[in-house]
Amino acid sequence: MSGDNELAPIIIKRKKVVAGGGHHGGAWKVAYADFVTAMMAFFLLMWLLNATTEKQRKGIADYFTPTIAMARVSGGGDGPLGGDSVFAENTLPRMGSGSTSLNPAASNGEQGTFTEGDTGDDAADMDEAFKEVEEMLMGRGGESMVADELMEHIVTRVTDEGLVIEFFESEHARLFTGDATPTPLLEDLALVLARASEVVTNQMAIEGHVASSPLVLARDPSWDVSGLRASAFRELLTGEGVPENRVKRVTSYADREPAHKNPMNARNNRIEVVFLRDL
Repeated sequence: MSGDNELAPIIIKRKKVVAGGGHHGGAWKVAYADFVTAMMAFFLLMWLLNATTEKQRKGIADYFTPTIAMARVSGGGDGPLGGDSVFAENTLPRMGSGSTSLNPAASNGEQGTFTEGDTGDDAADMDEAFKEVEEMLMGRGGESMVADELMEHIVTRVTDEGLVIEFFESEHARLFTGDATPTPLLEDLALVLARASEVVTNQMAIEGHVASSPLVLARDPSWDVSGLRASAFRELLTGEGVPENRVKRVTSYADREPAHKNPMNARNNRIEVVFLRDL
């Protein structure tokens, strides 16, 4: 009887659940991702500052400068930090970017595009003309107009400035006697160049180079000698029929730009003639 009243006790167990799992949660990952993104942006900024020029950095800054509707510039301030846009109406004509709706122009670039120097077609045509001169001198396209003994003293190359033609000495064949008296070898080279120059109409620059002196002198004569030799070669060219107005400049380089690693080598005694690109 008494056993009927002895019921088993009811035990209720409550389990406490901690949200987020303590240190096993994912909130820290979001913060870490933000930190990594910020560091990446920082290092990218440092790289851009080091890899770009001042003009490029200004262009980037102008791109992100806010625009004010009442003005045709991208910033409301004045002074050096005013934030002029590279595409502003008042800025385009000053930058040589052509005409705009308020400043039309009938010359090159009237569509608002920047043009400077040769176009691609003009540069290609000029390179073809330079190549023809090289072939005449070096015989790369067939027979050369230059005898073998003269060809040994000629080197040609095309640079950004134009077609460079070198006439250089060897140990057994000189271009000058004394300071600036041309030898028959140089006279023959001048005649060859004068004939080849008829292929193009470009202006020319004449540069004089000499080897270093083996003696230490109180007064370095290399500047005067290289200048006299460049002038002497100019006179040879004009004497062979090259118009004087085609010679744009005559420059003395002394021994400052040797062609051979030994500054006293005879190879450094040379005359360089540059057929300048038309700008």
